[in-house]
Amino acid sequence: MTHHAPLSMTATCPEDLLAMVPVTLGFAPEESVVMLTFGGRAFQARVDLPLCLDEVPDVVTSLVGPARRHRVERVVFVLYTDDEVLAGRLARGLRDRCRGEGIAVLETLRAHDGRWFPLLHGDRVVREVGVPYDVSAHPFLVDAVLRGRVTLRSRTELEATLRSDPVRVAAVAAALAEGPRGRRGRRGRPTGEWDRDHPPPTPVLLVEGRWVQDTVRRHVADGSRPTDGEAARLLRAVLLLRLRDAAWQLIRRAEARAHVELWADLVRRCPQELLAGPAALLGWAAWQAGDGALAWCALDRVHEVEPRYGLASHLAMLLEHAVPPEEWEADADWAEGLRASDGSA
Repeated sequence: MTHHAPLSMTATCPEDLLAMVPVTLGFAPEESVVMLTFGGRAFQARVDLPLCLDEVPDVVTSLVGPARRHRVERVVFVLYTDDEVLAGRLARGLRDRCRGEGIAVLETLRAHDGRWFPLLHGDRVVREVGVPYDVSAHPFLVDAVLRGRVTLRSRTELEATLRSDPVRVAAVAAALAEGPRGRRGRRGRPTGEWDRDHPPPTPVLLVEGRWVQDTVRRHVADGSRPTDGEAARLLRAVLLLRLRDAAWQLIRRAEARAHVELWADLVRRCPQELLAGPAALLGWAAWQAGDGALAWCALDRVHEVEPRYGLASHLAMLLEHAVPPEEWEADADWAEGLRASDGSA
């Protein structure tokens, strides 16, 4: 589910709708069902096509359920597939469920290989033959580019933006191999080696948490990227849930896009065994920025190493239920209970 910053688009024909889809999602979908919503708390959603007809009811529920919860008044569906039978079954299922929920279906199209086909309305010949279209130079996409909104050619291309960069991963791994030698805690003692199973003592944890927040704030404010040494220290720190939460509580909607850029850079530089924390933070920042597609891609990277990672599971639930970012108000304190035990104010 995707919630983007407002971008004025008025659709008057099927070509307008077909241009609106990649602008709102950030990529051109394939083998997908896309739902555009209007009225109520509007949002856009994309799900994979069902693998067989028996899965059609589940796909219908996954789309219409959130539309009902958010009191959506009108919807448009675009099905990207060459499977006419599957598209027809899906279109009827979506129409019937929407009718039952009091949601008006304005249009349902099937799109494939540069042609669109009306599924619920239109001339019989048009429904069989289709209408050629090309939205590559459509004003919606041109305007999106001028506003700095990137539209990729596919979800695969979006996923590729988060792939590991072997050269940069090696540089960070070398910095990690050097360990925390020379780093000292608040009382001048060496911090020593630590990991998730062997966390550092409270004074060191507090020092690291403050360093994490100071470093993240600085790079977010400057639009800069961590050095290899800083990246190694950040990635090692967010392996601990306390220190991950120190970074997590900084993510706010107003600065979410800058957090996306920071954590996306770190995900591309991260050794596989440390990937869950930074990828989950990237996903959270993407959701706060209104980029549901990127958030799902980040969750895929989390699942590569830790399928049951708590923050990722929580984010997946929010995305599945189309919870808008503005409903989230973080009030947790990552250092709660630590300062008292440390004697700090």
